[in-house]
Amino acid sequence: MISIIICSRNSQIEESLNSNIKETINSEYELIVVDNSMNNYSIFEAYNLGIQKSKGEYLCFIHDDIIVNTKNWGGIIERIFSNDSQVGLIGVAGGKIKMKMPSAWWDGGKVVLKLVQHYKNKPQELWDQGFEKTDIVEVSAIDGVFMVMKNDGKIQFDESLIGFHCYDLYLSLKHHILGKKVIVTNKILIEHFSEGNLDKSWFESTSIFHKKYKKYLPIISESGIDFYKLRNQEVNLCADFISKLIEYKLYKDAIYWWFEFFKLKPVAKFHYRFWYRMIKIMRC
Repeated sequence: MISIIICSRNSQIEESLNSNIKETINSEYELIVVDNSMNNYSIFEAYNLGIQKSKGEYLCFIHDDIIVNTKNWGGIIERIFSNDSQVGLIGVAGGKIKMKMPSAWWDGGKVVLKLVQHYKNKPQELWDQGFEKTDIVEVSAIDGVFMVMKNDGKIQFDESLIGFHCYDLYLSLKHHILGKKVIVTNKILIEHFSEGNLDKSWFESTSIFHKKYKKYLPIISESGIDFYKLRNQEVNLCADFISKLIEYKLYKDAIYWWFEFFKLKPVAKFHYRFWYRMIKIMRC
């Protein structure tokens, strides 16, 4: 059985999603909706509540703003796990490089995904890349829109992490630590109806996650990587991240990640620009 766990922004999910799951999964399942309409839980707490209530062999975490277009997707999940005992986590979007510095799963490049993305002010798009040779690709981290793992009692979400971001990075990381494969498949096509937003809360959560788990990073699931190019990507990502922290007035985090940046690149014009901005802020 598959336990489908949803952290809902409303007291219950839309009937369209309920009907969609029932009509497409074609496997025994239970639906566990964690009512978070009052914002009582972080995503980590909500998903742990779902895990506690679950009875299925597999745990499927999905957003409440999707539909699944693929018929018999429950059977697809079961076959992927049964065909390879090393698979621990399945998604529909992910990246082969998860940087050490604070970043999203897609920032390392080597993105692998297939889904339909909807927008408010422009037509929907089919995002399809990275499946040139196979319909299952091993990655470093997956996106949280659709995640499936085995319910073996080995993984709970870290409730010391806050908010509604980085839970997908955490789940991917934990499976890597356990020596399990994290994969993305194009066999399950979903439609996603909301657009992502890297707001202040994302920068706060991402800083906390990377501080706590930086010793396990980076994660690279692709061979033949140009590590000089990767280091330059890290430098640029970290500089951009620090600048956004300052913009959002997260000054302690900005100073923390400046020190990490300094270790990465001791000689850089960015250091002078950073401290010029910080001294100016402190004088105000």
